[in-house]
Amino acid sequence: MNNSRCLLCICFCAGVFAALISSGAAWMAGNAGLPQWLGVKLVPAWSGAWIHPRLVWGGLWGLFYYTTVSSPRGRIQWMRKGLWVSLLPCAWQLFFVFPNRTDAGMLGLGLGTLTPLFILFYNLIWGATTGIFARAFYGRSR
Repeated sequence: MNNSRCLLCICFCAGVFAALISSGAAWMAGNAGLPQWLGVKLVPAWSGAWIHPRLVWGGLWGLFYYTTVSSPRGRIQWMRKGLWVSLLPCAWQLFFVFPNRTDAGMLGLGLGTLTPLFILFYNLIWGATTGIFARAFYGRSR
């Protein structure tokens, strides 16, 4: 497999893995009561129906991450690029999913005033993890 197809697969897998880590962080925070303590109604239940879409979307956003590291000159600052790319799924969640697919309203404010901060935090976890693992999976020899 040539390097660009290999990197494409790596970015997808890193996005899926990062979605698993980010979802785990959201679930653990919800079980610990952190969102509720701050007045946010984000309490996910760990189930296949909850985790599956997050893994798929994590992989798809990982494909978008690929566009930032696809050229040999772009293969620097992997984690920083992951953090920047993580702002896209954050904006998607806050400006499209919450107002159009749920009753939470724009920015998810129907779930609590600090909801956007939680969404940003969870997506930054995704971005950092995607960058770290894409770099680790790709290796230094290429």
